[in-house]
Amino acid sequence: MAFLRDNHPPKTPQDLATILIRDQLVTADQLKIAQVEAKQTNISLEAYLVTLGFISESALSAAIAEANGVDHLKLSQAVLDTELTAFLPMSQAKHYQILPLSLDKNILRLGMLNPNDVHALDYAQRIFHMVEEIQPVIISHSDFLEAVDRVYGYEMSINGLLAEIESGDLPQTEDYDNPVVRLIDALMLDAVKANASDIHFEPEGVFMRIRYRIDGLLRQIRTLHSSCWPTMCVRLKIVSQMNIAESRRPQNGRFSMHIGIREVDFRTSSHPTVHGENIVVRILDKSRSLVPLAELGYSSRIIKQLEEALLKPEGMVVITGPTGSGKTTSLYSLLQLVSSLSVNIMTLEEPVEYALPLVRQTTIHESLPYADGIKSILRQDPDVILIGEIRDETMAHMALRASMTGHRVFTTLHTQDALGVIFRLEDLGLKPNLLVGNLTAIISQRLVRRLCNHCKRCRKDQTYEPVGCELCEYTGFIGRIAIAEVITLDAELNDLILTGAPRTIFNQALSHKGFISMAKEARAHISSGMTSLCETRRVIDMGGHP
Repeated sequence: MAFLRDNHPPKTPQDLATILIRDQLVTADQLKIAQVEAKQTNISLEAYLVTLGFISESALSAAIAEANGVDHLKLSQAVLDTELTAFLPMSQAKHYQILPLSLDKNILRLGMLNPNDVHALDYAQRIFHMVEEIQPVIISHSDFLEAVDRVYGYEMSINGLLAEIESGDLPQTEDYDNPVVRLIDALMLDAVKANASDIHFEPEGVFMRIRYRIDGLLRQIRTLHSSCWPTMCVRLKIVSQMNIAESRRPQNGRFSMHIGIREVDFRTSSHPTVHGENIVVRILDKSRSLVPLAELGYSSRIIKQLEEALLKPEGMVVITGPTGSGKTTSLYSLLQLVSSLSVNIMTLEEPVEYALPLVRQTTIHESLPYADGIKSILRQDPDVILIGEIRDETMAHMALRASMTGHRVFTTLHTQDALGVIFRLEDLGLKPNLLVGNLTAIISQRLVRRLCNHCKRCRKDQTYEPVGCELCEYTGFIGRIAIAEVITLDAELNDLILTGAPRTIFNQALSHKGFISMAKEARAHISSGMTSLCETRRVIDMGGHP
């Protein structure tokens, strides 16, 4: 629960003692002993439970967090934002036992030992006066002391760390006294704050380039001397649990970090080049990727179409588009629409990108190919099945078979537009009479950058163009939106599939039904000022229309 600026501290929804006994963290006898001793020594009950060895600091902190209705965080697993800690002197951090963890949408997450310490909250409000709300997050005492030493005792700026590395004589440890460890953490934090989807580490002769992919485009962030790369490469491979002795073959790995209060997953891929190993780190930030369809940019008309299609108890829904068009994000958003305690949802993905609640997710690998995975899932009494991507004839047949046996199937495919899915599935060997009645809806989409509302400029033709300002880092754009077209299959379209009608006949039928193509949908977004004509033409075939 949040501590708001009107100085009302969080309420305690549950009694701490009840939680400790309920979860069998301490016995009733141990709790009674600690209560007696705490009264006699004027030490808090919580401190005495730890002192007597009845409970660990970490377990106690988690219980205190639950009792106060706030989050709990292990600081040892978190990367802290040094731009925030710069506001807080070390002496005051130790005095009030607080540390700022993250700032998002004017909400400050504040690490605290005691979430009901009004004096500490008042002080935090004074120094972080720019925020609208403070949310306490419980941290343990030992974690706090270690984090203070880490944050205030070591250089954490990227420039400072690079200077420290270039000076040579690096310690051969994986602790914070090694600047390479801190540099990788700082780069991960910086990339997440920049809303990057990927980090590229690219060796090129005497230098190494670092680029972020932001809103679909690569942006150069830094160039470093090549002497920095070997130790950085080893560190990335260690945290990703890759073989540091293997540099001639591609490898894949992954790791997780707490960036402030939220956990972010990273997927690492190495590839040998003539200048050394190239590494790309994919950022899988669940909190910013699992969003409702409306926030993806889908119009209310398209959302209504999809909601109606999802009412059908079986059938296949296909999302199509090129790599990087947001297909997986849209698939997960669709799953959220059908997810409930009464529905069994199972997935086959390569790999699983985000862990979803109420969903049984499986990563495909050499020992479990898609065909075997689908056969196994069908024995697990599923209602909804997600298949990451249809790549060949076998997978196409298995997906269709699942939809024919009373399941809802969600999957992706690579085609130019929504109509192309029908012809592509037929190319993969699916007979028209089997597609009819089993193919429910097709979505084709692209991602375009959203114009910055702060600096966009209206043109004479009443469309908008990017300008650039400090808020959007002078790019003219902030974030991306999906532009989509949707085909929901009905009796007329099914008849055309059965008769093997050509694309022109399908287009005529869709036109009579009021089908809005991706190009038309894009023009609506341009007219509303959400994106620009130039940006749209970069990713969508506008068919020669203005």
